[in-house]
Amino acid sequence: MNATPHRLDPAGGCPHAANARLLAQGAVTPVVLPGEVEGMAVLGHDALRDLLSHPEVAKGAQHFAALAEGRIPEGWPLRTFATVQGMTTADDADHRRLRSLVGKAFTARRVEDMRPRIRSLTAGLLDGLAEAARQGGGVADLRRHYALPLPLGVICELLGVDADHQDRLHHLSSQVVATDITPEAATTANRELLEVLSEIVADRARRPGDDLTSALIAARDEGGDRLGQPELIGTLLLLVVAGHETTLNLVTNAVRALCAHRDQLAHVVEGRARWADVVEETLRWDSPVSYFPFRYPTRDLTVDGTLIPKGTPVLAGYSAAGRDAKAHGPDADRFDVTRVPATKHLSLGHGPHYCLGAPLARMEATIALEGLFTRFPDLDLAVAEENLPRHASFVGNSVRTLPVRLSPQP
Repeated sequence: MNATPHRLDPAGGCPHAANARLLAQGAVTPVVLPGEVEGMAVLGHDALRDLLSHPEVAKGAQHFAALAEGRIPEGWPLRTFATVQGMTTADDADHRRLRSLVGKAFTARRVEDMRPRIRSLTAGLLDGLAEAARQGGGVADLRRHYALPLPLGVICELLGVDADHQDRLHHLSSQVVATDITPEAATTANRELLEVLSEIVADRARRPGDDLTSALIAARDEGGDRLGQPELIGTLLLLVVAGHETTLNLVTNAVRALCAHRDQLAHVVEGRARWADVVEETLRWDSPVSYFPFRYPTRDLTVDGTLIPKGTPVLAGYSAAGRDAKAHGPDADRFDVTRVPATKHLSLGHGPHYCLGAPLARMEATIALEGLFTRFPDLDLAVAEENLPRHASFVGNSVRTLPVRLSPQP
């Protein structure tokens, strides 16, 4: 184990160099979170897989010792991850109850039925990206005009959220996942996001439709123990944030990877690999989530030879696990869309909390990448990779903007 705690930078940045250094010392490392809160991170692939499915590792905030003892202030930037009521902070029967209510919207058949709509949205966004580039002298921000509106539009349609709420929801959710935010800004962003979600629930209650929010409201109104109001709001918060932020990062990171590895793009264009393989290799090589909060051992627990005391907040180190040479071989640092098996990664979770929206995210990203490079085969970055501004978060792993040229400079 690493003896010296790793101080996580609230400003984020590229995680891979630090991950490699830490992994060389062990699969588990002590970390210092914002506000000098002590925690642990599990970085090794096998150790993380075991942690994610361990029966004595919980998600409920009552198991977070420092929180239970009143040592976590109200404006702590990671507090929402611990305290929001929903699937990500529920265990056992409560988790199964909430997951079953939401899972009906993410069945294989429901997701497959969305394919034509996703293709239609993609075609329209490609037109918009071309127009943005025309107005921008040949350069457009792919993240803003393409990678963001596709998953945000899809999840909002699923939830029955009007388009006029979408920009606000993205702005507030990006603040919720930021780790460099001030306590005052964190408190304000959380309050405003809950207010917007409450407005959406009130609107859907007045005008129910064939959407997931209306179905959750019906479950709440049936009474009993099916769904309480705080759980309803917390579930919507989770779906909005996870339903677009991760896919946004996935598409962004895949485009960056393909632009930097034209030989790998050629594999796909020439039929030696599939667009789905690009998605899986991106999930492994540059996970959309770097360190995800939190899990808590319900007793003192030894993981890969390292003691994690009961009640410790533990981060899942997805970006590190994706490049763990012990699991992925000596070339784990190499982006290779022909890698076999392509799906040996943990970036969409493992165990009871495996991402419900994984099939939808995979479909969105696959369609988005195929459509993008089919229409613009010469697309390339307009800014050097090292000059792209990084996420201000050690949770999300990507860049804030992605300026691209859709065709070669004349």
